[in-house]
Amino acid sequence: MRKTFAALVAVATIAVALASTPASAQRGLGAAVAGGIIGGAIVGGAIAASPPPPPPGYYAGGPVYVEEAPCRWVRERYWDGYDWRFRRIQVCN
Repeated sequence: MRKTFAALVAVATIAVALASTPASAQRGLGAAVAGGIIGGAIVGGAIAASPPPPPPGYYAGGPVYVEEAPCRWVRERYWDGYDWRFRRIQVCN
């Protein structure tokens, strides 16, 4: 989507520039515009063909062995003086 928008902006910019130049200056401008379009296509193709950048620095590390804890989370209902509420507490055996 960004590439399409950038291409449309570039074309609109060139069209505005050509519309505002006098007729005598537009004679030699065709080759320059064609060269710019071809050069942009070459550079854009090179950028599109390049491999994607690596993901941000992330190190997975080695395997980690964790012993099962005899604790668990339970939902507890309690009276707070105005209403019954719920909270999660950790219960260890």
